[in-house]
Amino acid sequence: MIIRISDDALARALGADELAAAFASKGHEVHRTSSWGMHWLEPLVEIAGMGFGPATLDDVDAILDGTSPKAIGEIVEHPFIARQQRLTFIRAGRTRPTSLEDYERTDGWTGLQRARRIGGERIVEEVIQSGLRGRGGAGFPAGIKWKTVAGTPGAQKYIVCNADEGDSGTFADRMVMEGDPYALIEGMAIAGEAVGATQGYIYVRSEYPDAIRKLNEALRLCAGIIAPFRCEVRVGAGAYVCGEETSLLNSLEGKRGEVRAKPPLPAIEGLFGRPTVVNNVLTLAAVPHILAEGGAARYEALGMARSKGTMPIQLAGNIRHGGLFETAFGITLSELVYDIGGGTDSGRPVKAVQVGGPLGAYIHPDEFDIAFDYEAYTAADALIGHGGITVFDDTADMGAMARFAMEFCAAESCGKCTPCRIGSVRGVEILDRIRAGGREADSVEVLPVMHNAPKTGRLPEQEVALLTDLCETMKFGSLCALGGFTPYPVMSALKNWPEDFMPGREGAVRKVLDRNDA
Repeated sequence: MIIRISDDALARALGADELAAAFASKGHEVHRTSSWGMHWLEPLVEIAGMGFGPATLDDVDAILDGTSPKAIGEIVEHPFIARQQRLTFIRAGRTRPTSLEDYERTDGWTGLQRARRIGGERIVEEVIQSGLRGRGGAGFPAGIKWKTVAGTPGAQKYIVCNADEGDSGTFADRMVMEGDPYALIEGMAIAGEAVGATQGYIYVRSEYPDAIRKLNEALRLCAGIIAPFRCEVRVGAGAYVCGEETSLLNSLEGKRGEVRAKPPLPAIEGLFGRPTVVNNVLTLAAVPHILAEGGAARYEALGMARSKGTMPIQLAGNIRHGGLFETAFGITLSELVYDIGGGTDSGRPVKAVQVGGPLGAYIHPDEFDIAFDYEAYTAADALIGHGGITVFDDTADMGAMARFAMEFCAAESCGKCTPCRIGSVRGVEILDRIRAGGREADSVEVLPVMHNAPKTGRLPEQEVALLTDLCETMKFGSLCALGGFTPYPVMSALKNWPEDFMPGREGAVRKVLDRNDA
């Protein structure tokens, strides 16, 4: 009997290795596959398409004799899987990560083969036609970036994969690299064909040892298939700011990871001063499907408005059914949080959802009808970012969460620009003064003020106005998204939950915000 168990890092952390050894000790053939993405059911055991989870060593005998109460039925028919539209994660749960045989059997390399037949100009045209936008945050059209690099003279051009997945609540990049590394490599090779690049680098954060190991193994096995394109893994040192493309390029060059001023854009002067495509994992992993016969038209037909194709959405935080859910753009937060995610794991009411990582806006349940669409989120002063969704129940202190955003920015700033480097420190100080002045000190714990914070004679309402001005300066004056996006969680928390900043005086906060909006 063949037993299929994921060797995804999350499944392994929950005991999948021990579980696999237990089944093997009973004489069964065990295949270690990629994860289906139903993380609340890991370790998930699959036998002839039927699933059992979350499984423990005590469940082995019951699973084998068909009496386990943890049976979930046929995995592909499970509601969490059945209602998805999987393209980037089409192989999730179905293949062994570094098996060339499994990859080729599931239409692997067909996109690269066709790309080589049609040539660079046609490749770029089809990527533009598909509507594929960068899945790393900004949502810039991938085909336009490729067209710029293709049209820029250069003796050497590069393809750089930004795999520095540092946002809290995001794990889709990790799942691709650990579960379907050939899809990423094929996407990079196609990008190389499109722009005339023969060298690629995958920049992975050091916290992903399983991904690093599998990528290196996959690159060794497929080197002959992707030649003359060459690709190497480079490991970062964990700096959040190196998720910003120019900081990443500096790090790749052996320099300090700090932001470069733009222009010049990396597409013109990127790695080692050469024209460079910088895309993230999800963007590049979507490319093989698009380059397959008719793939661009199929991809473009999904989604809404200018947000085309599918988005792997990561459900995390206080949510009952956490995991990866890939679907076309246009789905609402209400569907994602309640219908698919099952509400909070604590059973308490949802208070807020943060979309787009630690620098994304906090969205109030009153706005859960917003469509998952780049322009719709921009209009709502929010970000889709990398597609991470973190759920909070009604015990969350949104004033503390706003403070965390500023503190996070202060800790992770590269120091290159003043609005980010100094503005984040001043932001923590202002938030501490607002919270200390708007509550009874003996009834609510006040977080410690940062060292050497200045004392002022301003009223809390005046501090709110100052915070608003500071956020405007950071938003429009910072060199990169770290300082530029930090105001999103701060101002959204202040706007939607003023009672968590100044209990009993939320009306005063709203007056200040309304005056600034006017």
